[in-house]
Amino acid sequence: MIGVEAGVTVEGMRRPWIVGVSGASGTPYAASVLRGLLDAGEPVDLVVSRAARLTLLDETGRPFRDAHWKDDLGAWLSRELSGDDVTYWSAGDLAAGPSSGSYPARGMVVVPASTAACAGIAIGLSKDLLQRAAEVNLKEHRPVVVVPRETPVTRSHLEHLIALHDAGAVVLPASPGFYAAGARATAAQLVDFVAGKVLDAIEVPHTLFTRWNGQLGDRG
Repeated sequence: MIGVEAGVTVEGMRRPWIVGVSGASGTPYAASVLRGLLDAGEPVDLVVSRAARLTLLDETGRPFRDAHWKDDLGAWLSRELSGDDVTYWSAGDLAAGPSSGSYPARGMVVVPASTAACAGIAIGLSKDLLQRAAEVNLKEHRPVVVVPRETPVTRSHLEHLIALHDAGAVVLPASPGFYAAGARATAAQLVDFVAGKVLDAIEVPHTLFTRWNGQLGDRG
């Protein structure tokens, strides 16, 4: 099992990071965050919304099915999954572990976070397990990071993001920093920059981007 040391309590209880993937465009951000967590030895609980399955199919050509989730996730991340490194919960399962505050999670990342997901979490709608789990982690005062990708944004979306901020969430727009990779930055490098900022927000170590060191120079 990946993450036995990093993702358990003193009593030996598994404490995963919950990753919710909503239907906004930006599934590569979710993939990079997931790889970063697994590379850091952190156990993950995964929730993929119904809309996210359609987006994933559109952006990658890969299906995501409840009955074959491990094979589909491994193909999506281009890596073999083993043991208990990832636990998958169906988005329609409102009786799942992450729906309760007593479930021992470390916190949650919603990446990408659609406008609908942000609104549902902000007003406590609990439409599906993704929204419910995010609300639970907010009320338990655990780290919650939402990664909105929509642009431009309406006033209502801004109000929902402010409500999430006021509730204790980190609102981390998918805005890559070009300094980390220079003028010839690839799309993958820009995606990894955003994923790295997500991992910074939850204090998980990574090497997804080159950090600014205050020195100007040839960055390509």
